[in-house]
This record gives sequence, C-alpha cells and structure tokens, in this order.
Amino acid sequence: MAAPRTVLRDEESAAAALLNNSSKEDDDSPTGKRLKSERFPVSRWELAAFFGVFLIFSTGLFCIYFTMPATEYGKLKIPRSISDLRLLKDNIATYASDYPTQFILGYCSTYIFMQTFMIPGTIFMSLLAGALFGVKGVFLVVFNATAGACSCFFLSKLIGRPLVSWLWPDKLRFFQAEIAKRRDKLLNYMLFLRITPTLPNLFINLASPIVDIPFHVFFLATFVGLIPASYITVKAGLALGDLRSVKDLYDFKTLSVLFLIGLVSIFPTLLKKKKIYE
Repeated sequence: MAAPRTVLRDEESAAAALLNNSSKEDDDSPTGKRLKSERFPVSRWELAAFFGVFLIFSTGLFCIYFTMPATEYGKLKIPRSISDLRLLKDNIATYASDYPTQFILGYCSTYIFMQTFMIPGTIFMSLLAGALFGVKGVFLVVFNATAGACSCFFLSKLIGRPLVSWLWPDKLRFFQAEIAKRRDKLLNYMLFLRITPTLPNLFINLASPIVDIPFHVFFLATFVGLIPASYITVKAGLALGDLRSVKDLYDFKTLSVLFLIGLVSIFPTLLKKKKIYE
C-alpha cells in the first residue's frame, strides 16, 4: 500500500516544480517585465510630500489673508489683465504703506506659491512690485522668482521626473544624453534661456530636473538670468498708466536688448566651438 502514496507524492512534487518554473519564466519574459513596469511610478510618500507642500503654502496664505484688516478682503484679487492690475494697485497702495511687513510677506508668499505650482500671472505680480516699490522692486521680484523656481524644480524632480520616465523613457534618455554631452557648457545655455524669451520660464522650471540639469547650475542661471527681464518688467510697472497690454513689455527694442545680453552669455561657448572646428 505504500507504493501508491509514494507515486502520488512524486506527482505532486513534479507539479509544484512545474508551476514554479512556469512562474519564473513568466517573470523573466518581456510580458512579465512589461506588467511590472506598468505600475504607477510615484509612491504614496512622494504624493503625500507634494500635497503636503501644497497644504503648507495654502495654509500660510490663508493665515496671512485672515490677519489683514477686514476692509481689505474684497480688494485682494490676483490680476489677470492690466486693468485688473491698475485697480489692485489703487486699492492696495494704502495698505502696503500702512502695513509694509504684512504686505511684503503676503506678496512674497503669493508670488512663490504661483511660481511653485505654475499658476499663470506672475508677470502681473512683477509689474505690481514696480508700481508700488519702484526700482527697488527688482530685488523683490528676483528673490521671489528664484525661490519659486527652486521650489518648482524640487517638486518636478519628485513627481515629474518619475512620471516622464514612466511615460516616455526612450525620449527622456535621449534628452538626458544630449544634456550630458554639454555638461561643461550648461550654465551658458541656461543663462541664454533665462535671459531671452526663447522658452517660457515655467517650462524651464519644470523640465530642468527631468533632463538632469544640476541644481547649482539651475539656481545660478535663474538668479542671474532673471535680472534683466525683471528690471524691464519692474520699470514698466513704474509707468503702469501708460501700459495697454502685456505685449507692450516686449517690443522690438526690448527683445533686441535681451537677445544681445543672451548672446554675450553664450558667446564663450560659440567661440570654443569655432576653435574646435578650426
């Protein structure tokens, strides 16, 4: 009677081994690998960190908002046009002079929040700085724009990079390889992009960590490269009454000056290329 039991056990062992081998083959097969790679690339902790930053910013803005005098609530509105900006400037000028600390804190928090989460309208905030603070507003604008760009950089690295790597891995590797070839000239290229309106600043903030731009290069190019455009915008804010639309900021003369400064920043790279070819 022992023989049939032994045969049954041998058959069960063989079946188990067969199942194990087939599961390993499935894991090693392209289909198995593809299924594993289809998992959502952003972890719960990364999403929690993203929404945590959003919550901290939002809470700070609400705290500043509710500490303002009750009569100022209805006057606060993110401008979307030059007429909105003129109205906001007229309404908030007295508050800015009476409560300078609270106003600057609220202004900086709003500007950095908009820049971090890529909310359009920061150009109106820059014009407002010129209208209220004059040329001194350049320092305020450059500080806020740089801080917001750096916040956007780290959030894009946390969330955007794994998403792009998951959706378009081949294209991402191509652009990363192109950036790696120009690593010693990245600062010149980044300065050119920041100074000239070749690409939107929001796109540069979002794309830089995805294509492996080092943070120190990004920070330095942002801080220095935003100064010319910030000066032009703040200076336009001084004559807000004469401004009809945002398009008037960048006329042919202004664009020529910006591209000339941009060419100066990239000239050493072009000169080095010419020497190599010779």
